Formats: sequence, C-alpha cells, structure tokens
Amino acid sequence: VIGHPKYQESRRIAVFLSMPDEIQTEEIIKDIFKQGKECFIPRYKPHSNHMDMLKLSSAEDISSLALTSWNILQPRDDDSSREEALGGGGLDLIFMPGLGFDKKGNRLGRGKGYYDTYLERCMKHPSGKPYTIALAFREQICESVPVTANDVQVDEILYEDC
Repeated sequence: VIGHPKYQESRRIAVFLSMPDEIQTEEIIKDIFKQGKECFIPRYKPHSNHMDMLKLSSAEDISSLALTSWNILQPRDDDSSREEALGGGGLDLIFMPGLGFDKKGNRLGRGKGYYDTYLERCMKHPSGKPYTIALAFREQICESVPVTANDVQVDEILYEDC
C-alpha cells in the first residue's frame, strides 16, 4: 500500500479504522502522518446512510475517539472542530473496507451504502471523485458479488498476491 503510486501522489487520504475482521490500517495511518499527508476517517450517522470523512490531527488522535455501538472508533457527534473533507479540498484517495469483492471492482459492504452515498457526494465536489482502493484478504475475492444500481465500483482492489 505504502509503495503504491496513487498513495504516493495523494495528499488528502481517507482511511477506515479497522474492525478485527478487516485489513488492519494502523500502519497506513501512521505513514500518512509520517509523510506529511492529511488523514480523514469516517463518521457514520446511525439510522441513515450518511457518512462524513473527518480530519485526524495525528495518529495518536485515534485514542480520543468514541466507540460506537458497532464497536467502531469515530469522532463524537458533537465534535464540530474537525474539518470535513468535502467542506475543504476534497479527497485524493479513499481506502475502503468490505466483506467481499469481485475482480470487476464490485464491492459488498455491510449493507447501509455509506461509501456509495459518500462517493456520490464526492462526484459533486469541485475536486471530483477520489481514487478508491479496497483493502482485502485474498479469501474475500469472489467470482461475483451482488450489486444494485446505487453501488459504486472501486477503482482497484489490493490483496495479498494480487
């Protein structure tokens, strides 16, 4: 990931905070700050499909985040001090999680459409749609995954030995 050309050229990067069954992103986050890039993480709104990408000030900033009922760390709802990526310069790159992927770029998420809805909002931002890379385990690559008209394909899927 860290040697990937899209990562190297990107300045504003969104990355998910890993759940135990996902690719671990802690080292990516540390490298984002080490290289002087800007790091944004998701804040999900419960009972909706709305998500914002909010800026982290440092890798250590993660320890100040709240744990949701889904066991995901994210900025608190009343935390209005953080820049939202689309309120500023947009994003260059988004690292995306998922449960399953096919080689055509289709992604099976957790069913709420948070990333699909967010990418639709990105397309309306002056900086346009960021490049998207899904991070996966080889076992998550399927022949095909079910998709709907609202699903947005990822640009690239990275997994071991891909």
